[in-house]
Amino acid sequence: MKDFNINIVPTTTASIVKFEADKFLTRHENFEFKNIDEAAKSPLAQQLFYLPFVKTVYIAQNFIAIEKYDIVEWADVQEEVAEQIETYLNKGGEVIKQTKTSSGKVPVTVYAESTPNPAVMKFVANKKLVLQASEFKNIDDAKHAPLVQKLFHFPFVKEVFIDENYVSIQKYEMAGWEEITMELREFIRNYIEEGNEVLTKESVETAKASKEASEDSKQAAFENLDDTSQQIVAILDEYIKPAVASDGGNILFDSYNEENKTVKVILQGACSGCPSSTMTLKSGIETMLRDMLRGKVEYVEAVNG
Repeated sequence: MKDFNINIVPTTTASIVKFEADKFLTRHENFEFKNIDEAAKSPLAQQLFYLPFVKTVYIAQNFIAIEKYDIVEWADVQEEVAEQIETYLNKGGEVIKQTKTSSGKVPVTVYAESTPNPAVMKFVANKKLVLQASEFKNIDDAKHAPLVQKLFHFPFVKEVFIDENYVSIQKYEMAGWEEITMELREFIRNYIEEGNEVLTKESVETAKASKEASEDSKQAAFENLDDTSQQIVAILDEYIKPAVASDGGNILFDSYNEENKTVKVILQGACSGCPSSTMTLKSGIETMLRDMLRGKVEYVEAVNG
């Protein structure tokens, strides 16, 4: 029993709905099937084509998108489809029949992208690597992260942050990026291309349980916050996190002091230890919170900055 959970996600196209899984379904590959004959290599897609309204099945790394004919509305059938996919997966049903290519490799592109933190470089892949963010301060933290463990074997790697389709690496000063970027980029590309695990199954299961527990405690903690703190969390999530994520980092709410009107936050990834993070906090986040919560917020500080 693999304990898959399927989440229904609408798309901008009314005829298409995504059924998102909380685990990977394929390894760095995408498939599109227009009919049951084309779906010969996917027992799951073949089963879905028995539903008369299914027009196209698209299988990606962690979701199945289905385009329907107009004979039904998604609102009437999407719950049933989600349940059917979930049941199939939890019974151990095969998503894609395993066939090895001549090289056994999956083509992967990885490019390096600088961040506002001169000590951190982002290595961005054209494939999804993980389903949720993870930060690794040392090799012990990477017990269930094979890729990160290998990265820590490079003497110049200080910290690693992984999210969605990129790896942020913070280096020691012993080496310049011009000396090591190509080596790290090629290592990451080859590692993924050979089909190696980024995180072990144990890590995924632990992360899932931890995430569920964290979300429960986070929700409980959120409900226990005062109104201003709740507003701060909402602003950080909606306006700040997406921008910070694009730079290879993350920001978390720590606390709010009503007396001195100070917000404390936790910085992760490229944001942690970044020389420009103070400027970002002051000129960006602090200004935004001041403007949106007039009279309630005056200062923003990083507890680890």
